Amino acid sequence: MTDLIVAVLRSATPLIYVTMAGVIAQRAGIWHLGLEGLMIIGAAATIIGIVLTGSLLVALLVAAVFCVLASVLLWFAIERLKANPIIAGLGLTGLGIGGSTLAAQSIFGSQASISAPFGLPQLGESFGPFAALSVLVAAMPVTVVVMWFLLRRTRFGLQLAACGEHPFAARSAGVSPPRMRLVALGIGGLLAAAGGAELAAGGLQIFAQNMTAGRGFMAFAAVVFGAAHPIGSALAALFFSVVSALGIRAQLLFGNAVPPDLLLALPYLATVFGVWLSGRLRGGAAIPSAFGELRDY
Repeated sequence: MTDLIVAVLRSATPLIYVTMAGVIAQRAGIWHLGLEGLMIIGAAATIIGIVLTGSLLVALLVAAVFCVLASVLLWFAIERLKANPIIAGLGLTGLGIGGSTLAAQSIFGSQASISAPFGLPQLGESFGPFAALSVLVAAMPVTVVVMWFLLRRTRFGLQLAACGEHPFAARSAGVSPPRMRLVALGIGGLLAAAGGAELAAGGLQIFAQNMTAGRGFMAFAAVVFGAAHPIGSALAALFFSVVSALGIRAQLLFGNAVPPDLLLALPYLATVFGVWLSGRLRGGAAIPSAFGELRDY
């Protein structure tokens, strides 16, 4: 049982960090489909930074800078070029996946996986069976609570929600929706960098092409399933991770009795089910317009 809990925490932590990035973007009126791209940028920058500099702090700083710059690029496309947020987000995902692969090949001259000599600091023996987990796992619940407080109990959170739901009213009250969205996407970039760093350097200490394997889209589904509430969305991400861990455990228990492809597809099936259930419970999905407003159809 303890091994299952450890596996769930290791799988859920990067997903929850990226989910929080999607939550704050959605509160600003942007349904963020670029989470996959930001996550793999953070993963690639962390491992490449560790290999090239030998410093974890520098690697994390590089990952944060690249993810924030990518988020600013998304904001520029949406606010200045008036691009559709969904199309721009998908473009960012393509840029992240292709750009990280190109960077790894250009620097190391190979398409093989890149291994780092060390990763994130671990919790240590004082935490017993959880000793091998990284410090970002311990920081994850604190991050969720801080995000809940920031978005639901502060003036900033209220202004952000106003910009997402009623941007013209917010502007009339002296709040700049474009500026608030820039701040939200910037914070989201930092969170996505943490998720990518945990995925690549938390346990594996490796970067491989397409290693995110759709986790960014699962994070987006968790935002929808959790109604963009920090705690609800985190629980949705945790649910997807539990299903994923159970699928892996089922592979070990049943072997060839159940098709392995079906077991590997369980978290993605759970994602589709979660989005469907969310739409049914709320009586329909809200579709974002090209300007970040939410309209119900």
